[in-house]
Amino acid sequence: MRKSNWVTDYAQWLIRWRWAVIAASILIAFAAAAGGQFLTFSTDYRVFFSKENPQLQAFESLQRIYLKEDNISLVLQPDEGEVFQPEVLSAIRTLTEQAWKTPYATRVDSLTNFQNSTAEQDDLIVDDLVPGDSPLDGADINRIRAAALAEPLLIDRIISPDARTTMVNITITLPQKKLTETPEAMAYVDEVVGAFRAAHPDITLAVTGSVALNNSFSVSAQQDMQTLIPIMYGVLLLVMAILLRSVSGTIATLAVIAFSAMSAMGLAGWVGIQLTPPSVTAPTIILTLAIADSVHILISMFHGMRRGLEKRTALVESLRINFQPVFLTSLTTVIGFASLNFSDAPPFRDLGNITAMGVVAAWFFSIAFLPALMAVLPVRVKVRAEEGGAAMERLAEFVIARRGQVMFGTLALVALFAVFIPRIELNDQFVKYFDESIPFRNDTDWAMEHLSGIYQAQWSVPAAGSGGVSDPDYLERLQAFTEFLRARDEVVHVQTLTDIFKRLNKNMHGDNPDWYSLPEERDLAAQYLLLFEMSLPFGLDLNNQVNVDKSAVRVIATLENITTNELRALDEESSAWLSENFPSAAETRASGPFVMFAYIAERNIEGMLTGTFLAFVLISLTLTIALRSVKLGAISLAPNLLPAAMAFGLWGLTVGEVGMASSVVTATSLGIIVDATVHFLSKYRRARVEKGNDAEDAVRYAFSTVGTALWVTTAILVAGFAVLSLSTFKINGSMGLLTAITLVMAIVIDFLLLPALLLLLDGRRNKREAGKAPLAQAAE
Repeated sequence: MRKSNWVTDYAQWLIRWRWAVIAASILIAFAAAAGGQFLTFSTDYRVFFSKENPQLQAFESLQRIYLKEDNISLVLQPDEGEVFQPEVLSAIRTLTEQAWKTPYATRVDSLTNFQNSTAEQDDLIVDDLVPGDSPLDGADINRIRAAALAEPLLIDRIISPDARTTMVNITITLPQKKLTETPEAMAYVDEVVGAFRAAHPDITLAVTGSVALNNSFSVSAQQDMQTLIPIMYGVLLLVMAILLRSVSGTIATLAVIAFSAMSAMGLAGWVGIQLTPPSVTAPTIILTLAIADSVHILISMFHGMRRGLEKRTALVESLRINFQPVFLTSLTTVIGFASLNFSDAPPFRDLGNITAMGVVAAWFFSIAFLPALMAVLPVRVKVRAEEGGAAMERLAEFVIARRGQVMFGTLALVALFAVFIPRIELNDQFVKYFDESIPFRNDTDWAMEHLSGIYQAQWSVPAAGSGGVSDPDYLERLQAFTEFLRARDEVVHVQTLTDIFKRLNKNMHGDNPDWYSLPEERDLAAQYLLLFEMSLPFGLDLNNQVNVDKSAVRVIATLENITTNELRALDEESSAWLSENFPSAAETRASGPFVMFAYIAERNIEGMLTGTFLAFVLISLTLTIALRSVKLGAISLAPNLLPAAMAFGLWGLTVGEVGMASSVVTATSLGIIVDATVHFLSKYRRARVEKGNDAEDAVRYAFSTVGTALWVTTAILVAGFAVLSLSTFKINGSMGLLTAITLVMAIVIDFLLLPALLLLLDGRRNKREAGKAPLAQAAE
């Protein structure tokens, strides 16, 4: 007879009060889930950046100075010919007028309403390039075409050099007071675009821009929730049905994972967490993680029943041997996900906190609700030899017989993968956050191919005091900076005030092209600027380029589809150029959404290095204390660290690029892969302490008692994270696939390297020493 302990007493109490426990568990689950009514979803890309993020602070400072540049871009291309056709220009003019009615629109720029300036004797005439009364005959079309293709402010931004593609750009200023602002603006634009496409089937129209980007976060998340969670349930149901081969066990496990996900999302609502594309995947992750605890308890229970134990006796024994490992695995998983609070991106903090709450809920329901429900449900298990036992026994004998070769062979495999880690490049292009099933991705790729990119870098270039933008020296330096940017291969277009000054100087000299140059006198330049501004209609002023007191100018460079590494290089080189050549702008750095995303992976990695290290230390200490062995705690380091190195090496070999997802995978996977290590070491330790086995017999015992459960739970975890890899949001997809690969590597390490290390490093203790060890209930 085994000595009774508190876990045994708890299990017997649980069975006695099973109906009360079931009722209480259901009540707790629904009380927690009630908070789901308070969940909201963010539709702002800024949510990826903490308030302390320097790139976000710089961008918000820039937006307070100039007109906000959130936008919706409508990119058009006729199927045949150029845009300079009467019917096409007429359609653009109508679309421009409709675009002004977009909710929260403060400016609309297009080919037709471009404020073209010309000279008429001594007068400066500023008017729409295509006025409402324009005849659009041959001569008028030639005038419009010549002016548009000669204008630096239009070419490569509003119209392509081949005159085949043009854009209507809607500037949106969101009050950011309610969550429906972005959907409202996009709903109106979608309606206008739908009508336009129906009226002009011969004109291709694509929708892109930062507001469309924001809306796509919501579209992607909703699509994932509608597809991934049902797929996840289907996959888990199929896997459990095959592996558990028990209807009652499958039903009980499905109830546990449902209660766990419901509780976590409800608690997120209660504490005010706002959902984002990364955090909305928490239910999928929780569904996967919640299964592991239940599977270990059920497999041990079925194992006991196959050996002839009565159901409730087998249930008590299962709880006795699994209570501590299940607690430890839940604790280490919570530590791993809680370490995401060191991330610079709030959505990953929220993902970590929601998942951690779900793991705690899963632990509670697994050690309370699950056994209580299994005590009630009918379970039929035939007394017979354990399936899979022979395979585990053969694997154990293989490792025991070839421990040296297995260890060095596994370490060689680790090294083979790890050498490819340096090939990985950080790249966070936000367009690539979405797969091709999201319209924004397809439209943006098309727009970038035919006109220009959505990626921009912006500089607020200060002058020496109020009105300083009219100073000839400042304008010369600004023009030199513009030429520096235009000379770079990755720069498609540069919007700068100097182009307007040169055009105005030409206009004021009878449109003589010889005078297309910067004014040489400050007062003259200031007069030109004032005269031009007074001629501009409402909504098309220069507030998007010049600040109120004329002490700074915004320069905007539109870029090719470059990597974030290349953008960071552009930022560094432009900063160095300004420091050398522009005293008043020596401290100026690039800003904008793309710049923010270019640095987020680096900042996340910096934060997560601290978080991952702390998680690693806490998990190692937890295992050392729980197993009451410094040696076993030290041995556990290898199977906890090496799988991530192997996974990233394989990723470097096959994919080569990572972004924000990479910064959190190590921490989250660390908390998960420890589970297998804990269960294996727990059973190994039990054999050494309780049974007095030597290292070889302890390894055999661990394989025979927990080997099947480990590969079953690994199969379930891999299946779950593989489903996450199907996400339309690539950050989530990459995180899911990387984690799945890490889990595969982990089971290889746990089944090969871990037992080999135990045999080589712990095998010197003989049975007598093992028997003298305190009979601590280390795995209870």
